[in-house]
Amino acid sequence: MKILVGVTRIFVGVFFIISGFIKLSDPLGFSYKLQEYFSEGVLNLEFLQPYALLLSVIVVIAEVLLGVMLIIGYKHKLTLYALLAMIVFFTFLTFYSAYFNKVTDCGCFGDAMPMNPWQSFWKDVVLLILIIILFIGKRFITPFFSKFASIVITFTVLIACMWYSYHVLMHLPKIDFRAYKKGVNISEGMRVPDKAPVAKFEYQWKFEENGKEKIIATSGSYPKTSGKFVGVETIEIEKGYEPPIHDFAIEKDGEDFTETFLNADKVLAIICYNLSKSEASGLEKLKDLAERAANKGYKVIALSASSADDKKVITKKYNLPFDFYTTDETALKTMIRSNPGAVQLQKGTVVDKVHWNDFEDLKF
Repeated sequence: MKILVGVTRIFVGVFFIISGFIKLSDPLGFSYKLQEYFSEGVLNLEFLQPYALLLSVIVVIAEVLLGVMLIIGYKHKLTLYALLAMIVFFTFLTFYSAYFNKVTDCGCFGDAMPMNPWQSFWKDVVLLILIIILFIGKRFITPFFSKFASIVITFTVLIACMWYSYHVLMHLPKIDFRAYKKGVNISEGMRVPDKAPVAKFEYQWKFEENGKEKIIATSGSYPKTSGKFVGVETIEIEKGYEPPIHDFAIEKDGEDFTETFLNADKVLAIICYNLSKSEASGLEKLKDLAERAANKGYKVIALSASSADDKKVITKKYNLPFDFYTTDETALKTMIRSNPGAVQLQKGTVVDKVHWNDFEDLKF
């Protein structure tokens, strides 16, 4: 039992540290996932959405801190109760999400390792069992260091996590696992390979026949029946290939400019996924950035999901010397964790991207 508890203690601790650190490298991305969970169609806790970023930072720091405390054996009873409460909540959340098909990616490991809710649920079940084992054998969890040393280690980890989360929020994530990271060619990311698996669907047709409901399943063709048509439900029975980038487009006034800008030599794309939420301090820097890029031969465009009226208001207010185009909000949030932010493109390849705090560092 002592050996089992020792191995389990290290495994669970390391697991929580890794899981927390990955999300700590991108707390804004995890906050987007929390907003999805809090939405009306999922947990219906919309009053928590404004606090999603704060909760994101607290949760990921707690994961790392609890993992460290478990490994060093500091306050092990408090640590075990906190871990149990956290894993019970996450297990409920992933089961609810999986059973009712609410959220397609749990966000447990950020963009580093996408997991569907069922995979995440069974992962949480395993962790729950391991934490119960630790509870049973908690007498074998002894400190590795003195009380003072344990306090120093815990406090140091807490301060380091707080500084790191603040740093990546004020700049950009140091580790980028997303489809738009530096060096990626967006056109290639949207390409579907030859002979790629194609999604397969089953169509369940509902008819009323002799006063009873009858369901006939086909692969698409309308069934032969004398019953009265009631409705049809489409079920995906086999997933097809989905390219890493599948929701990116640049449009304006109903015209598609995606290929135009992805084939251009020098493009600076200013990203403002939602102008009503853009940082005023960042918007004030856009004019100087755009003029500096234009002087170096760059075509400067802005991508936003906001309305045409909002774009006109912002353009006039800040005297912006570039045109706004429309792109999906989720794609822009994935592209860069800054609002506004800037992405430097060369024939569709991401050469560089910066937070608005670092516009001065962008080289042309």
